[in-house]
Amino acid sequence: MKVIDTIALILIIIGAINWGLIGIFNFNLVDSIFGTMSVISRIIYALVGISGLWGIKLIFDRD
Repeated sequence: MKVIDTIALILIIIGAINWGLIGIFNFNLVDSIFGTMSVISRIIYALVGISGLWGIKLIFDRD
């Protein structure tokens, strides 16, 4: 697995855990750590979203 694939997978997992916490406990871990819609939290959300798009590529990889 390439480094970028591993990073994308880690960010996808972080995003999934955060969404799980929001859905089950109404607790947003990213906002709790970095502040509600702070610059850092917005960057994290953007990176998780880009990683999700990259994850589509991972589905079709035949390595």
